Amino acid sequence: MKTAIRTILLPAVTFLVVLAAWHGASILQLYPEHLFPSPLTVAKGAEEIFKTGELWQNVWVSLLRFAAGYGAAAFLALPLGLLFGRCLLLWSAVDPLIQVLRPVSPIAWFPLISLWFGIGNLPAVVIIFLAAFYPILLTTVAAVKNVPPVYLKVAKNLGASRRKVLWDVIVPAAFPQITVGLHIAIGAAWVFLVAGEMLGVRSGLGYLIIDSRNNLRTDLVIVGIIFIGVSGLVIDRLMGLAERWVKRQWGAA
Repeated sequence: MKTAIRTILLPAVTFLVVLAAWHGASILQLYPEHLFPSPLTVAKGAEEIFKTGELWQNVWVSLLRFAAGYGAAAFLALPLGLLFGRCLLLWSAVDPLIQVLRPVSPIAWFPLISLWFGIGNLPAVVIIFLAAFYPILLTTVAAVKNVPPVYLKVAKNLGASRRKVLWDVIVPAAFPQITVGLHIAIGAAWVFLVAGEMLGVRSGLGYLIIDSRNNLRTDLVIVGIIFIGVSGLVIDRLMGLAERWVKRQWGAA
């Protein structure tokens, strides 16, 4: 009962309070309807693009771009993080370069990315890659470095090979911290996906928002914002399910 209250009832109450406040603000008409639409107007706008298929097409395109960029970042950053975490001399050589590049916003790269890769899907995917790569890499390196040395000594004393130590000791021990980086990267990648779609493509949720703004359809702007948030939440929850499944395979959950 307490779990149901915490996971269902309380979020529902929060949602209703926000909805009521939004509706109340729209009734006060502090701004014209076309600038600050009511929840009902937004719902009608959502129904409009839902029926035409425009909404789901843009959601699907954004998800595909996210999967490509985030997947490529994880595919490269995870093994590099394991390597750098184990080989501290190599990490000392590349760490200054990583720390110089890491603070640079992916959007700052967009002029060069558009020159190198043109306009279309690829620049958006590259921006997502840059946003996700550094959180995954740095948390993986830190996670591997934080594996208790006693684990490695015990495995070595038992005659475990290097490969066995990596997959049966280091990866399971580092996994909880690695997943933190994966979750952080989801948020960063999703934010910059939308920013990338606002700059150089003609599809996706970011494009939906910009195109709707240009046509003074603030109801559709809000629809796009809502679906950005909902999609990000769903992705994060799916990542959590995958994380728990992996832990069960290792007998950790």
